Amino acid sequence: MFNKFLGRFSKDLGIDLGSKSTLIITKDKGIVINEPSVVAINTRTDEVIAVGNDAAKMFGKTPAHIIAIHPLIGGVISDFEVTEKMLKHFIDKVHSENFTLVPRPRVVIGIPLDITEVEKKAVEDATKSAGAREILLVETAMAAAIGARLPVLDATANMIVDIGGGTTEIAVISLGGVVTWKTLRLSGSQFDSDIVQYAREEFNILIGEQVAEEIKKRIGSATPLPEEIEMPMRGRDLVNGLPKEVIINDSQVREALSRSVFHIIENIKATLEMTPPELVSDIYERGIILTGGGSMLRGLDKEIAQATKIPVRIADDPSTCVVRGAGKILEDLEMFKSIFLSSASN
Repeated sequence: MFNKFLGRFSKDLGIDLGSKSTLIITKDKGIVINEPSVVAINTRTDEVIAVGNDAAKMFGKTPAHIIAIHPLIGGVISDFEVTEKMLKHFIDKVHSENFTLVPRPRVVIGIPLDITEVEKKAVEDATKSAGAREILLVETAMAAAIGARLPVLDATANMIVDIGGGTTEIAVISLGGVVTWKTLRLSGSQFDSDIVQYAREEFNILIGEQVAEEIKKRIGSATPLPEEIEMPMRGRDLVNGLPKEVIINDSQVREALSRSVFHIIENIKATLEMTPPELVSDIYERGIILTGGGSMLRGLDKEIAQATKIPVRIADDPSTCVVRGAGKILEDLEMFKSIFLSSASN
């Protein structure tokens, strides 16, 4: 009863709890939080020093007694207490303007397709401990499809490939349910790791993940570009330990990413092979939709289209599709009630 009373002064929230970033949406203001899923902790006092953007700036630059960590790995919670503190910080931040002393929002939150009951319960418990009075679970791929404005409740197939920060989810959706799917522990973060590994093997340079991400964004591609582009890559020489700079071009980055791109394409094909023929016919007509930050890799849509012989398009603002989908669900809970997953606490 007390939670219901406090809930009147709280905003209902849609949350995309990602390995790389956390996004939160409200019905009245749209996306209000879009920050890295990073928490900085002082190990001497066990105190949280910074969360989100402030903590991300500290990554790789902290003294021994301060650690900046990602509390989610591969789309699931790896550190329960830190995830709870991070969520509480973001929920309080959303309600700070309302002067709500104890926020008790209703929360729609996305979870991976291959999540176990234990992992599902961890998400529910962390969200509840962070202040939620009611938690509605929805599959991330379903939320992404709704955010991409696909008719998920209709009797037609919609194929979505959500390349997030921790996982890639490939799903065929029809009549408000996931018909066939595959989840890969491969994502935008893996692209960064591929570039780090390539720099080590080809140039004998150790670079950080932030440098690798910058290279991926500026010159990364899945298909050859009309003109060659290049940029400096700075890191530590593995031979003498001194700083070193070399020039890397788009074809070298493409070579670094090729294995991961190939793996995604092969799993899209495998998902299509498992899909009933009537739905494959719909997909051939309607095409494949790419969402998630990883889908913005240049030419990835063309590479997938060429390999599958199916039209491919990237959703508008692909990195926010999941949270926008959660926002649409909040707007009409009755219409989308059939897509909610059962609670692990029952």
